[in-house]
Amino acid sequence: MKPLENIRVPQPPRARVLLWADLKHSDMEEIEKSNSKPEMERILCRALLASDVAQPKQRVLLELYTNLVWFCKEQDFNREQTSVLISIFKNVHQFNTETPLNNTDQCFTYCSELLLCHSVRRPPFSIDLFSSEQVTQILFYFINTYMRHYFLYKYIFTPEVQLDISLSYIGIPEDTDIDKTAQSESVADGKRETERETETDGEVQQSAALEIKTTETDSLEQESSPNSELRTIVQQEVRDEVMRLTAQLQRRLQDSADQLNNAISKLETNIQVKK
Repeated sequence: MKPLENIRVPQPPRARVLLWADLKHSDMEEIEKSNSKPEMERILCRALLASDVAQPKQRVLLELYTNLVWFCKEQDFNREQTSVLISIFKNVHQFNTETPLNNTDQCFTYCSELLLCHSVRRPPFSIDLFSSEQVTQILFYFINTYMRHYFLYKYIFTPEVQLDISLSYIGIPEDTDIDKTAQSESVADGKRETERETETDGEVQQSAALEIKTTETDSLEQESSPNSELRTIVQQEVRDEVMRLTAQLQRRLQDSADQLNNAISKLETNIQVKK
């Protein structure tokens, strides 16, 4: 769990050339020679996840990379293009999981800048690996796979954020009275436990009546205590405020999901128009 002041939406890093950054030339040779999906997963797991066996959380990434390799094969991408595209998806995913907050726009911008960095010949800042048609196909694939499951990746790979609330009151004395009340209540509870342990079968009704009277006396004392009244009021106010914040958070999440779906629909429409 991260401190609240460290939770923010980061800005995308500067795009750079990612040729052979993660998958080396030898790794691509092994992938091309692989004849089965388990063998391909083993190569990708060793090269990208630094392990021969993927953990439960890493299985999600392994499926993402495996499907991406199949997409590259369907598009007849060469070794360099496949290696770069996997590195682009890996960098976008790392940037996405840096924060538990919504950064969909920044992720799409970062992916676009990385693709632009590998589609324009301007050494040493960029290289021309992908054509404009290939960039369009990659963006369409990125939107329909990663961005459609954006919140799923966010939920799996980002830490949970919890809000701790502490209250202090001006003009109210320290917890001395509350501590005394709690001590007296604990002493009364101890006496009741001792009475219950020493009672016989014939005295059950009498002890039960005594316990009810003691409980009623304690409840009257608690009700008459100003600190207990204040505690009840504060607990009710905090409960109402938490319910209000929960409803507001749910509305914001629904609005974010609607905005993401609208953005994806607009991007798909623009891509189809360009085709």
